[in-house]
Amino acid sequence: MLVDNYGRTIDYLRISVIDRCNLRCVYCTPEHGIDLLPHEEILSYEEMLDFVTAAAGLGIKHVRLTGGEPLIRKDFIGFVERLVKIPGVEDVSLTTNAVLLGKFAEDLYRVGIKRVNIGIDTFDPVNFRQITRIGDVSEALAGIMKAIEVGMHPIKFNVVAMRGLSDDFAPFVKLTYEYPVYVRFIEYMPVSNGVADSTFLTAEQITEKLKSYGEMEEVESPAGAGPGRKYFRYKGAQGAISQISAMSKHFCPECNRLRLTADGKLRLCLFCDEEIDIKPGLRPQFDRIKTEKLIKLAVSGKPERYNLSERSEDGRTMGQIGG
Repeated sequence: MLVDNYGRTIDYLRISVIDRCNLRCVYCTPEHGIDLLPHEEILSYEEMLDFVTAAAGLGIKHVRLTGGEPLIRKDFIGFVERLVKIPGVEDVSLTTNAVLLGKFAEDLYRVGIKRVNIGIDTFDPVNFRQITRIGDVSEALAGIMKAIEVGMHPIKFNVVAMRGLSDDFAPFVKLTYEYPVYVRFIEYMPVSNGVADSTFLTAEQITEKLKSYGEMEEVESPAGAGPGRKYFRYKGAQGAISQISAMSKHFCPECNRLRLTADGKLRLCLFCDEEIDIKPGLRPQFDRIKTEKLIKLAVSGKPERYNLSERSEDGRTMGQIGG
């Protein structure tokens, strides 16, 4: 079991399988000038599998695959099929923007992806294009419906709430009446610089707006709900909603995760720049003992809580980190 210096059990790993994406969301990726990783710097699938083998042996049980957009990486289905078979891994889930989910949902479900988080902030075509810069909401909606059709559950929506862009929550509330889905409304996190401060909505403002749609009652959280998360259901709804107060009310005391970037860095905290390079344990060949030592070093270095004032302005963007 991995326990950090503050008594937190670390059993959750997020893996960014690629730093590229088929969208350019304003809060995730700069419009111009981002440096993509050279091919040789990105971990191979084999290296990722070796790393998870070592991590699972130390107590990592839950793995979430992210990007960029993970579904754009070639042979992703085959990678997942091998990943879910690693001893000690109890659960593998996926975060996606759903644009390619219509194409891959059936195969993902077949190889073991039952849980999926979908990042989509609005169903309005104009606002969707403004937020993503290049996206077509109809493609994402088709992917969502396919995920529902094949039986993925729970399906969670991550909605970054921004005033004037994604503050019409009614379509998502309606969705919880029609399907057993979970919608999480998230405070904008300033990891990139593409969103004006005037668009920021606090968790309290989000909650007040959600209350205006009807009476809610607290319900049991779904699998993989994350630290400090409470879910609520409107009367008569099948699904539920939540809000993530990453900025105004942090959940650092319950943090249970590490993040592995596509280029093999273990990031100790989403909002801190400190990273541990794990490639020395994987290249030129897998050294399990060395890899385990690097994982333990990362866990021992996790900060008690984030401090945005220590974050460099030229640090990684959300798309480069993997969320």
